[in-house]
Amino acid sequence: MFDVSVQAQILNLIQDLQREHAFAALFISHDLAAVRYISHRVAVMRRGEIVELAPTDVFYESPAHPYSRQLFQELSS
Repeated sequence: MFDVSVQAQILNLIQDLQREHAFAALFISHDLAAVRYISHRVAVMRRGEIVELAPTDVFYESPAHPYSRQLFQELSS
């Protein structure tokens, strides 16, 4: 866990490096805001299995799996 400004710098650095060097990265996090900021696609895992895989925009507009929807509900509580 980094403070907000350090986290933003790291996420921006990853994006800059991806653009410059055209590489893929696996970003694992429980921070849904950070995932939305950095990811092109989102995979949600539950008990070691992927239960949902979608482009980021699609996932955040309407998560399809009940567990994904539960994550959003817990976030807003």
